[in-house]
Amino acid sequence: MKPILSPEIHEVINAVHYRPALSIILPLEARISLRAEMTHTLKIAADKAERELLKYYPDEQCRVVMQKLKGLIANPNFPDEKKGMVIYVSPIFEKVLYLDSPVIEKITVDDSFEVRDLIYDAKRSKKFLLLVLSGQQSKVFLGNTAWLTALASPIPESVFAGENDADEGETNLSDINESRQVATVKFLHQIDEGLDNLLHEYQLPVLVLGSERIIGHFKKFSKHTAATMDYVAGNYEEATIGELMDLIAPYLDTRQVNLQKEWLNQLETAANHHLLCTGIQNVWREVSDGKGGLLVVEKNYRYTAQHGATPDLIEPITEPYNHFSYIRDAVDDCIEMVLKNGGDVEFTADGALEQFEHIALSKFY
Repeated sequence: MKPILSPEIHEVINAVHYRPALSIILPLEARISLRAEMTHTLKIAADKAERELLKYYPDEQCRVVMQKLKGLIANPNFPDEKKGMVIYVSPIFEKVLYLDSPVIEKITVDDSFEVRDLIYDAKRSKKFLLLVLSGQQSKVFLGNTAWLTALASPIPESVFAGENDADEGETNLSDINESRQVATVKFLHQIDEGLDNLLHEYQLPVLVLGSERIIGHFKKFSKHTAATMDYVAGNYEEATIGELMDLIAPYLDTRQVNLQKEWLNQLETAANHHLLCTGIQNVWREVSDGKGGLLVVEKNYRYTAQHGATPDLIEPITEPYNHFSYIRDAVDDCIEMVLKNGGDVEFTADGALEQFEHIALSKFY
């Protein structure tokens, strides 16, 4: 299933290109007071942005953008759980977004907004459901790599209120008295039925935690094994949010590695059907013509270029160059064009696409 980007991200991607387009990316980190330190950081960033704008644009155009920027940062919001913020401003558009992934400070002025960090955050922050089981209770959480929150759900929370289930990890189901066995089976069936409704609503993969006995029995009749990314054996019903995050981190890393393998397999399939192009200049040509289904690029691959004789051609940057033919990062522009045309973008580890010249476009998607 193709991941769905949020309406806010689509709003940025589909914003009309209008010079000057200012992008400010800032980490949300502080040693003492987040609000005090970030307010100061925003002021410094605004001063830097103004100097950058004045290098290339008339005073009046700069004034319009700076007025919008100062209005956005006059009363800023700094969510504690977020790790970065992005500010987009042009004469006709303004938007502030918050990121779950750490970022490096960056200020750019171009003819379009820089979207790479925004899209990477959306991809890296793919959500999942966490189901914590025991013989007497269940808990459901919604989360991603950065946070985890308890979720109100149709899944029943308890069946044996007040009973001690501490020894269930080493107990065979056949050894439990008949009434307890019937209640446990009924409870797990109810959980699976509730999970059916939850998956219909969220359409996310599930990570299941529970004792070896409970997981083994749950797997026998669950209708949702295909949606389950992994099972983790142990008694975790009393674990804190922090303990759960530490516990599941390796499984989320494994999930990311497996996803990368899937993308590489898709590229190989496209190559076998002669529907693959590699290298930034070839990719630019295809996406400029509205082609392309899946763009796969190394996380930190960037390419500074200049426009060629036609819109579908780019060339390596050479000195001297015209500022208005300069492309700060052709990869960022390709990401935007693919998403605008209904395709998708995924990021791999650096070096994973060396055989594809660091970027590849599958037209078979």
